[in-house]
Amino acid sequence: MPHFTAGDDGFRIDGRPVRLLSGALHYFRVHEGHWAHRLAMLRAMGLNCVETYVPWNRHEPVEGRTHDVGELGRFLDTAAGAGLYAIVRPGPYICAEWENGGLPHWLTGRLGPRVRTSDPEYLRAVDGWLDAVLPEVTGRQIGRGGPVVLVQVENEYGSYGSDQEYLRHLVARLRTAGVTVPLVTSDGPEDHMLTAGTVPGALATVNFGSGAREAFRALRRHRPDGPLMCMEFWCGWFTHWGGAAAERDAGEAAAALREILECGASVNLYMAHGGTSFGGWSGANRAGEEHRGALRPTVTSYDYDAPVDEYGRPTAKFHAFREVLAGHAEGALPDVPPAPPALGAPVRAELTRWAPPGEVMDALGGAGREAVVPPSFEELGVDRGVVRYRFTVPGPRRALPLRVSGLRDLAVAYVDGVRTAVLDDEEGLIGDVPGPASVELWVESLGRVNYGPRLGERKGLTGGLLHGGQYVHGVRARGLRLAALTEEGALAAVRWRPAGGEEPGLYRGTFLVAGPGDAVLGLPGWGRGFVWVNGFCLGRYWSAGPQRTLWVPGPVLHEGRNELLVLEMDRAGGTSALLEPVPG
Repeated sequence: MPHFTAGDDGFRIDGRPVRLLSGALHYFRVHEGHWAHRLAMLRAMGLNCVETYVPWNRHEPVEGRTHDVGELGRFLDTAAGAGLYAIVRPGPYICAEWENGGLPHWLTGRLGPRVRTSDPEYLRAVDGWLDAVLPEVTGRQIGRGGPVVLVQVENEYGSYGSDQEYLRHLVARLRTAGVTVPLVTSDGPEDHMLTAGTVPGALATVNFGSGAREAFRALRRHRPDGPLMCMEFWCGWFTHWGGAAAERDAGEAAAALREILECGASVNLYMAHGGTSFGGWSGANRAGEEHRGALRPTVTSYDYDAPVDEYGRPTAKFHAFREVLAGHAEGALPDVPPAPPALGAPVRAELTRWAPPGEVMDALGGAGREAVVPPSFEELGVDRGVVRYRFTVPGPRRALPLRVSGLRDLAVAYVDGVRTAVLDDEEGLIGDVPGPASVELWVESLGRVNYGPRLGERKGLTGGLLHGGQYVHGVRARGLRLAALTEEGALAAVRWRPAGGEEPGLYRGTFLVAGPGDAVLGLPGWGRGFVWVNGFCLGRYWSAGPQRTLWVPGPVLHEGRNELLVLEMDRAGGTSALLEPVPG
């Protein structure tokens, strides 16, 4: 079997020099039915390798219950079939603009800032995760006939912490588990990041979007020999709700890629194809240089202004990169594969049935809890979804300011059954309220922070409810997980009524398709919520923009009748949605 090694000046296979021309493609952001096409697109661009993260929280949403870790193995097999090497980044932390940076909510809720350290309880959980996922990797290493040539240790750790014992533990664990290919770290090209993020036993690589020569000089100050590699060449960027869509000039990005290759380095395009954060798994950032400011949630689309766009189409950047990469490829590049079939014709889906939020919560919510202070999402077992808090303001008392404290992230407030305020600040005013009064707060997570010192922060009403500066104690709380809506028999438990009006709640309908294929779904006039097609969660929509439609992979649709489910958290825009063929 081939032997892949890292020498002082580059990578080798059986002693022959090889340059890794890699592209990031996250299997969990691409429908499995499209894997082969997207990998063929990478090959046609001139790449010989694919890189993927592995999201721990997606594969272990409930502690001790791993789910379909074999998906990674199937993806690696598909990559091998496409003639690509593979780089695997199994975490435990991945960033990736993914919910909680890939860490499970049940772990960060319990440990807080002890995650990503050598804390014994954290390491026990990490070891369990690696025990579950690494068999999908070790048996598919290049020395055993598979595509895997590199495995990453943690991810950009130098941007976060300085616990070298933690990194050394991961290196030892990966080796004990049977990883024989070279291990790597990846960090920004700054001294403090490389000082804290590199570890003996792993090659060091750097991440950047431009300035390759300067970045590699920084790397050489810390590692004077070994292969040069940019593990993340940021050829695009991500987009936040309410912000502007990311865009980078194709010619300028191609020039930055050419500079990397002129340095004799290997490269991994981040992203080659971004895909979509299906299922409400988009993360969030905190504003400011120290990442401690206002929350900025990431849109559902992970198009990333990548050379292969969200729909799998080649862009101007694809063709510019293909031209650069062709000069470094072994042989002629394959032709660009044809696009998968598109939806045959536009279809309007009528949402004919509706259930109010309170009844949906009562039917599908988890076990309620009565407590003195509000429990967090984590305490209620809610990863993605909404929590309803119910309080009673005692009385009689005069009208005083009623405020929330420590709100994460967005709340709709009802006082005596009347919608009173929508709050999106951590400290927010509901209004002047006399007592006695009944108060409901519907709190929605907009995505857990995936990068920076506020990684792992709890969601919900984390401070409490204040009336005139006095805490209101005593609360009934109940959470609704997004996953609960697709559990077997869930929709049968909901009491449906005819849809109409603009009320929030759960909407349900059907539509007919002749000629299934790739499509986009629009909900013009609707506020904010989540969409499922045939039980597959497309993700969050939001009138805040800039994203206006949701991507519907063709393999999700059926010939004939299909089901549409919409959970609207704000205000419905009618009783229909429009599916259209993916733009050509």
